[in-house]
Amino acid sequence: MIHNMDTSNVPSESEPEESDSQDNMEAILGKKYKRAYWRNLSAFWIFGLCNNFAYVVMLSAAHDILKEEKNPTTNTSSQTTTEAPIASNKTYLECNEVSTGAILLADILPTLIVKLTFPLFLEKIPYSVKITVISGFALSSFLIVALAHEIWLSIIGVVCASIGAGLGEITFLGLTTFYNRNVVSMWSSGTGGAGVFGALVYAGFTSAGLSPRTSLLIMIVVPVLMMISYFFVLTKPQRKTKIVDDSSLLLEEDDRKTYSLTIKQKLLLIPALFKYMIPLTLVYFGEYFINQGLHELLYFNGQWLSKSEQYRWYQVDYQIGVFISRSSVNLIHIKKLWILPVLQFANLILLLCQVFYRFIPNIWIVFVIVLWEGLLGGAAYVNTFFRLTNEIPAEKKEYCIGVTALGDSIGIAVAGAVAIPSHNAICNLQITM
Repeated sequence: MIHNMDTSNVPSESEPEESDSQDNMEAILGKKYKRAYWRNLSAFWIFGLCNNFAYVVMLSAAHDILKEEKNPTTNTSSQTTTEAPIASNKTYLECNEVSTGAILLADILPTLIVKLTFPLFLEKIPYSVKITVISGFALSSFLIVALAHEIWLSIIGVVCASIGAGLGEITFLGLTTFYNRNVVSMWSSGTGGAGVFGALVYAGFTSAGLSPRTSLLIMIVVPVLMMISYFFVLTKPQRKTKIVDDSSLLLEEDDRKTYSLTIKQKLLLIPALFKYMIPLTLVYFGEYFINQGLHELLYFNGQWLSKSEQYRWYQVDYQIGVFISRSSVNLIHIKKLWILPVLQFANLILLLCQVFYRFIPNIWIVFVIVLWEGLLGGAAYVNTFFRLTNEIPAEKKEYCIGVTALGDSIGIAVAGAVAIPSHNAICNLQITM
């Protein structure tokens, strides 16, 4: 008699093949995800670098732009400072007729206007269009400033850099919300890198004998690199994948719900963002008042660097500090953001006293203080946006990040406005040693 066998618990011959197939699919998906992950991290670092590059270079070149337009025959790349005879107990400040705060205002006011208005409608414009426009403004800024022979035309070039940087910041920060949260730290690190490489490349080129104009023309490759990174390095936002019980592959929907905020809802969200914006504003006011109001007055006579070179290398030193701290969020988290403006204002008071009383005996001490200033500024930026990324609901994140980015621009704009009269007042003083 032949008995029917219960085969329900007997593994079928096809099961191992199905299991192997599932494992293979998981391995393939894992490799693709890792490649996409690192491509996206790289792309956002390059975005940060390229977006802030023109902005940084314009601030580094501010001293030379003003001096060259005032005296077109001067070769700033090889100029040495000739100190005027001074009394034994007196020193007189040598100043440009216009503070570099004027360049700072031209470099930040358009950014401020962009950040005030564009978050209300920017999300409706395709990213490919926005990034092409950003690159176009950056490219125009380098060309205009390099070819200009009038101050007003140089200022227009600086304005183009400002518009591009402001539009780029809210665009790329918004774009981070479609990717792994680690791209925020990579973007931040890239913007810090822009400070170092922008200031260092400009200072290096001019110190090597190239004119400021030639140096700026070389830098037009930077906005081209931004376009290449967006269209050929960055992957399109990927949905998450998972394996379900029946071994079929399904795509999970993005965690963020399709949700459109009204204008009224957007405006009502702003007060809740003040706890992020106010510390950021204060830190940036302090550091940019130092950078554009005091750096050109912190020179030391009888150094191996001329006055112009000291200004450039202060900028490099500051940007190194920014780069280090903007790249540190995965190692150090600062939750109490109010500590940072307190420390930054201590720097401002210390360096302001140095301008008046010249009590710091060595330029290297000032370099250390300026480095610390940059560390505080970079820490304020990256920790603010990292907290936003982790604390704001997904459907509100893109808008809230764009609004909070106003904080640094407001601080910078106020610093530029205050730096101009402060510069003129200080330069009219005869300081007793």
